[in-house]
Order: sequence, then C-alpha cells, then structure tokens
Amino acid sequence: MLSQMENHTGDPVETTPVPDRSPTTLADLRDALVGGVIGGILATVFVVAVTSLIKEVLDWVTGADRWVMFTAPFVGIVGAVLILHFIAHGTAVIRVTDDAPPPKRFSTWLRFPANAVRADLTADVVRSAGCEERFPSRLMPVRALAILTTVGLGAPMGTESPAAHMGVATGAAIRAGGGWWVRLARPAGLAGGAAGIAALMGLPLVGVAFMLELGRRNDARITPARVVAATIGALVGWGVNRWLDLNLIRLIVPEVAPHDLAEALAVACLVGALSGALCSVTGTLIYRVRAWNAGTTTKLLIGGASLAACFAAISALASPSAAVGPGAGAVTWAEGATTSGWTLLLVAALRAAATTAAVAAGGCGGLFVPFLAVGDLCGRALAPGLGTSADLAAASGSAGAIAGGYRLPITAFAMVIAIGGPAGARLTCLLAVAVAAGAGVLAAYALDRLVAARTKNAD
Repeated sequence: MLSQMENHTGDPVETTPVPDRSPTTLADLRDALVGGVIGGILATVFVVAVTSLIKEVLDWVTGADRWVMFTAPFVGIVGAVLILHFIAHGTAVIRVTDDAPPPKRFSTWLRFPANAVRADLTADVVRSAGCEERFPSRLMPVRALAILTTVGLGAPMGTESPAAHMGVATGAAIRAGGGWWVRLARPAGLAGGAAGIAALMGLPLVGVAFMLELGRRNDARITPARVVAATIGALVGWGVNRWLDLNLIRLIVPEVAPHDLAEALAVACLVGALSGALCSVTGTLIYRVRAWNAGTTTKLLIGGASLAACFAAISALASPSAAVGPGAGAVTWAEGATTSGWTLLLVAALRAAATTAAVAAGGCGGLFVPFLAVGDLCGRALAPGLGTSADLAAASGSAGAIAGGYRLPITAFAMVIAIGGPAGARLTCLLAVAVAAGAGVLAAYALDRLVAARTKNAD
C-alpha cells in the first residue's frame, strides 16, 4: 500500500510506500513465477544495453589522451546536473528523505544498517521494497541518461546500484498495462533488480542477496514469493551474462589460501577492519554531502574542484587511468605497482575522497564498485606486511568494503561464496566480512558522535 496526501493543486502526492505484510498465497507464488520471468527478461535487456554502452564510452575515455581523460568526467557530471536539474526540472534528483539526527543509542546502529548510502541510487529501491509496483519508473529514462554521462565519461562512481535501479524500474513499469499487469509489477520489479545485478556481475546469488537484504531496510519481509521472484530474475540475468559472455565488471578471485591459521586471522582482522572502517566513513560523508544545503552551482563548483584535486594527486602517485572510472583502472595499476603500502593506502583514501567529491558535485551513479576498488587497494597495501598473497588480501578487502561501507554483510558473504577460490581463502574472506561489518558500525557511530559533539560545542 502507499500513503498519500494532496498538494496545493489537489493532485495526489506519493509519500513513502508501506510494504505489504499479508501472508503468502499460492496466487502470490504464481505471480512471482510469471512476474519473475517477465521482469527478469525486460530488465536484463535494458540493463545490459545501457551498461554495455557505458563500458564502451568508458573504454574510449580511458584510452584517450590525458587531457580527454581528465576533462571527460567533469563534462559527464555537468551533463548529469543539467539533465536532472533542468531538463527534468529537478524531479529526478535523488534526495535524502530521512532528516532525523543520528541515533544516540549504540544498539540502534546494530539493528538498522545506517543511512550512509541512502543518498545514492539505491534510495528508491529501498523506499519501494515490498511494494515495487510503486517504483517511480517514469523517472528511469532521465536517470539512465544521467548515469550514462556520469559513469560512462569516467567519474569515480559505479554501475551496480544503477543496474538495480534500472532493473526495478523496468520490471515495475509493466503496471502501466493495467489489470493483471499491476499485480505482476511487484515481483517483476524485484526480479528486475536481481536480474540487473546478476547480469552485471555474473553472480546470481549476489543478485538475490542484494535485493532481499536491501529490502530489509524498508522492513520488506523475505517471503517465499519474494525469494522466488528474485531467484528467477537473477537466473535470467546470469543466463544472459553467460550466453553473451559478458565482462562488465571485474572481480578478484583469491587463488592462494593462507598458509596457516595465524595468517588467515591477521588478514581477516586487519584488512577487514581497515576496509570496513574506511568505506564506512566514506559512506557517512557521502550521505552528508548529499544532504548539504547549498545551491546546485555551489555544489558543482566545490565538488568539481575537490574532484580535480583528487585526480591530480592520484595521477601523481599512481597513473591517470587509476584516477578515473569506477575503480578498475586503479586495481589494474595496483596489480603491477612496485610502490609502498603507504602509497597504495593513500591512493585508496584519495579514491574514496574522489567518489565523495563526485557525489557532492551532482554525479549520478553507485558506490558498490568504487567501494570494491577501495577495499582492494586497502588489502594490497597490507599484503606485504602480513606476508600474504596480494589477491587474498585484495579479495578480503573488497568483500569487507561492501560489508562495512555498504552495510550489506549478507551480500558480501554471497559474493565471497560465489566468486570461488580455495576453501581456506574463502573462509578468510568470510571472516573479513564479519570483522568489516563490526568495524563499519563502530567507525560510523564514532564519526557521527564526533560531529554531534562538535556541533553542540559550536552552539
């Protein structure tokens, strides 16, 4: 259901959707099956088309001259701002809707997965979870165009959240057909989101886990019907990924297991804590810059200037390709770099700052893939000191970044299991996820309490 009110013109204005809590019936399972297939197919076609175009444009940008590589991201962000604020008259801008102060009780942070990423494209996915038929699909084309300009032209933002957003929007759009299509829109929207992620990553388990876990932020129950719809959608997306042999996102597979328990614990605890804390702080800062009460031009200028500074610093420390894009260039550079761990860690922090600056400037994209890259760099920075393989530390850091920064530990668990690798390596990564989740909560809580204390002293 969806609560409504009226504006000054008398037209109904949609507020926050309320998930349906009625028990699952055989009709719901039938709808989940049919809607899952329809939503999965429609979403996969659209998401693969848009993401493939983004990849082609991004490949051109990263292969161009340095001045093009540095100029294109700013052109993309300006284009996204113009599209969202002027062409769409501001109606398609993702806005922070929860203006409540951070919770004071620490136990609250353990139950609620914080609001660090509510400002990105997952916001609509969260708000419509459990009632996906209410997803604002009409805004999807203009947002897809903003995503294309932002991510395709090299801004340090990712494609997974856009894949989920576009997938849900495409599946839920079938409600426009009326009649039974309205009933099918809910499972089709859920399946579309799972299909988009599975098509992007080639990991159906991650698509299911991402959509169901994210839905819990809106108290959407994990019912048999929702599991069926998400699973069917994810399998459709994965099937298309395998059929077309897509390579839309690169994931590090740990090839070498730790030599002993001490090494495994050291990697899991230190890499997990570092990646989880850094990405958690980054996510919290991103939430705050999205809630920044400043004009569009001011945000664009200050965010753009900060982004330029990050690009210049990363280029000096690493390479120009490491500065642009969601993070694949940075990971490729780190794999062949002979630099110190401190340099790798500084590049990771600068990448996190660059993504924050891109969000502040008005970029439209996701955080999942940039967090993967930041976590990867954190792991590689610590690998020599821990005496472990770089790929094991990188995989642990990437999984920890999702658990700590994105607050999706179940999705991180699913990613570790689905990627593969030796059993010992996977167990190490799973433990890193648990450590990162705890470190992320502690870091975000400490940061918010610090900000609250400073604000109180300033008053």
